[in-house]
Amino acid sequence: MSWSQEELAIASGLNLRTVQRIEKEATASLQSKKALASAFGIAVKDLEQVESPVMQKHEYKTLDIEWRQGFLSGLKAAPLPDLKTILNREAQEGWRLVQILTPDLLMSAKAAEKMVAIFERPIVA
Repeated sequence: MSWSQEELAIASGLNLRTVQRIEKEATASLQSKKALASAFGIAVKDLEQVESPVMQKHEYKTLDIEWRQGFLSGLKAAPLPDLKTILNREAQEGWRLVQILTPDLLMSAKAAEKMVAIFERPIVA
């Protein structure tokens, strides 16, 4: 059916401004839905918009965060990386921290010399 807004307003008994608002905002009260369904000769539930969930796609990146000889270097403690600054810098670019790994600890018994931070952010289509 190809009705003008004016024709639909007359057929449904709704005000023209109501029809225009429904078309613009894609939302209507139950009473307006009943009036439209009656004009179209369909059930009210057939007017319900069912949106399929859209899977959000992400992009990923890794960032190596290095330090020397783990947390201890000889007898003197090695300085820790400034994680707050590093993570906040990435967050300002839209990246969300997913996980931090220390692969050296997984691969051997020696002290870890780096961490790997895994980040993600949504891909905007």
